[in-house]
Amino acid sequence: MGNELSLTLLQMGRSLAWAVVAAVSFAFAMGLSIKVFDWMSKDINEWEEIRKGNLGVALIFVAMILSVGLVLYKVI
Repeated sequence: MGNELSLTLLQMGRSLAWAVVAAVSFAFAMGLSIKVFDWMSKDINEWEEIRKGNLGVALIFVAMILSVGLVLYKVI
């Protein structure tokens, strides 16, 4: 009984550790992808355009975030 409990706790610890690694990796990759997108489109201030209500720029950001998220989901 005690061995099963320790094995279960070990598995739960591993799952928690992988969840933390996945969350940190996702946050880092998402931030990096947004920075690269900003760097590639120097002529446009995307954040200012979104504040002004430019739906096209907002949709491009949403599409980029979803695509990076789907790629990371498959990798992690």
